[in-house]
Amino acid sequence: MAKIHPLADVQSATIGPTTTVWQFCVVLKGAQIGDNCNINAHCLVENDVVIGDNVTVKCGVYLWDGLRVGDNVFIGPNATFTNDRYPRSKQYPDSFPQTVIGHHASIGAGAVIVPGVTIGHHAMVGAGAVVTRDVPPHTLVVGNPARVVRRLEEDGAA
Repeated sequence: MAKIHPLADVQSATIGPTTTVWQFCVVLKGAQIGDNCNINAHCLVENDVVIGDNVTVKCGVYLWDGLRVGDNVFIGPNATFTNDRYPRSKQYPDSFPQTVIGHHASIGAGAVIVPGVTIGHHAMVGAGAVVTRDVPPHTLVVGNPARVVRRLEEDGAA
C-alpha cells in the first residue's frame, strides 16, 4: 500500500503500492500515479494526470489536467506546467491540450512547460528553460525559449 503522509490530502485510489506522497500534497480523485514514485512536499496532482512508474516529482510542482508523464521521469523543484494557452479568469476551455513527458526524461528546476508540447524520451530540459515547442528525444534544451544545444547518448547520459 502506498505511503501517504498524514498531512497529505490524497483522494485517488489509483496509486502504486510502493509510491510515497509527502506532506502538504493534494492528489485529486481521478489522478493515476504509478509504482515506486516519490511525490515530494507541496505538490498538486489534478484529476486528468497520468504518472508512470519510478517517477520523482520534487517539491513545489503542480501537475495540471492533460499531463502524461512516462516511466522513470525526473521533475525538478518548482518546475511549472501550464495547461491553458489563453487563460482568462472564470473562463475555462472545454478540454485541455495534452502535454507528454516521455520515459526517462528530466525536467530541470524552475523550467516552464507550455501546454500541448511533447518532451521526447531521454530528453533533458535545463533548469529555468522555457519550453514552447516539442523537444526531440535524446536532446538537451536550455534557455528562453528552449533550444537544442546538443544530442544526448542513446541511454540519456549527458
